[in-house]
Amino acid sequence: MSVPLTPTVATGHPRVTATAVEVLRRGGNAFDAVVAAGFMGAVAEPLLTSLGGGGFLQVHTPGETVLVDFFVDTPGRGLPPEGAAEPHFEAVTIHFPAADQVFNIGRGSVAVPGCLAGYVEVHRRFGRLPLTEVVAPAATAADRGVEVTPQTAYLASLLAPIIGHTADSRRIFLPGGHLPRVGDLMTNPDLSLFLAELVSDPDLARSGFGHPALADRIESDMVAGGGLLTSEDLDAYRVVDREPLGVGFEGCSVLTNPGPSFGGSLMALGLRLLAEELDGAPWGSPAQAEALVRSMIRVDRIRGQGGSEEVTERLRSSGGTTQMTVADAEGNVASMTTSNGEGSSYVVPGTGVMLNNMLGEADLHPDGFHSAPPGERVSSMMAPSVVLDGDGEVLMALGSGGSKLIRTALVQVVAAVIVGGRSLERAVLAPRLHWDGDVVQMEPGFAPEVVETLRRQWPVNVWPQTNMYFGGVHAVSPGREAVGDPRRGGSARIGL
Repeated sequence: MSVPLTPTVATGHPRVTATAVEVLRRGGNAFDAVVAAGFMGAVAEPLLTSLGGGGFLQVHTPGETVLVDFFVDTPGRGLPPEGAAEPHFEAVTIHFPAADQVFNIGRGSVAVPGCLAGYVEVHRRFGRLPLTEVVAPAATAADRGVEVTPQTAYLASLLAPIIGHTADSRRIFLPGGHLPRVGDLMTNPDLSLFLAELVSDPDLARSGFGHPALADRIESDMVAGGGLLTSEDLDAYRVVDREPLGVGFEGCSVLTNPGPSFGGSLMALGLRLLAEELDGAPWGSPAQAEALVRSMIRVDRIRGQGGSEEVTERLRSSGGTTQMTVADAEGNVASMTTSNGEGSSYVVPGTGVMLNNMLGEADLHPDGFHSAPPGERVSSMMAPSVVLDGDGEVLMALGSGGSKLIRTALVQVVAAVIVGGRSLERAVLAPRLHWDGDVVQMEPGFAPEVVETLRRQWPVNVWPQTNMYFGGVHAVSPGREAVGDPRRGGSARIGL
């Protein structure tokens, strides 16, 4: 009989971590805990995730590993071709520290949501506590409030043009007429009531946003506001099981997100190319940093040329993203990444749920807006992963937010542990770099000789401080380590 492991949890918010721990303490398994964390994330991290967004869960048990895909679909089922010609977008400019970026929001930016369906399906198949117990912490928090953290306040200031765009979104995010401030209590009474109804009505739990009463109202609003999402889309949405993409790396096996998404395949490609480039270079040396940059440049070149059968140009991803990672005492591991994009500003009436804006970002749709047919699963850069050692035991489970930075953040953490012999904590906290296509972006903390070596070959920009730009890797080593990345409000717990 195997010895029980110490439960380990890592997420992007203290309340989300506490919720997962509470559910484990009540006798739930890792999948009860990660679903509870997902619901709580919709309350505590509403600018990164939502029941109206989408995501992926890597399920690992002692007997199986499966990737559960509940990302968003392209909408428009049942619409005549001319009905999909020009959905209504509203452009907003977000002022990031390094540059301004334009996002499209409004009802025409909404893809078919998957998070709610995914959470309920994962709980049904893999959980063991009643759904009521799994959802209760989030319902209570939405009613009583969650204290605004510095990260939430910062994100709210960035996304102010979106969260303040409609009266419904202002009621949730600017209830006093001002942006949430650190220490404020953020409530969502409509979401609390919706969650209570969800667990008391089996039809609603089973159908989610496809429930006729909700679907008809959403379609009516979309028709009135230039959106494409239909009741047929919501009714037809399905959670999909996929076989994880596996890649060998220095004697270990990395199991990650397969197609049709590209995050996992790009991460796998990055690991393989890094192994080629390293050629025995010591981790932390100038030669290792050079190898890392060269591998990133090769990944970009292969992606751009369409030269890998795993990678094509049809790349879509999302910005506002969070990660939740849980390992329980029985050897179950859950690695889940979810996103709401930047949010569409459209709130489903009576639910407190803002839907995503996954269709509204021009740089993420190189083939043009709405070029894919209705009902197609949108691709993503998210890559929740599980890494097995040579004996088939879980070495670590991890994932990250950060859109195009996800793959480079994960490659650096995985390689630092496996090649560099670093602890998981040291690997997550170490400074990161990223090739952005023109410049090597670097966090502070690299040795001067590393920076100078890179500067002799490429343009280099050293940031004055660590930043969420470089991802947010919330990771666990079951029974041993749990690390929440401070770049994205990380919170972790070992033991109950």
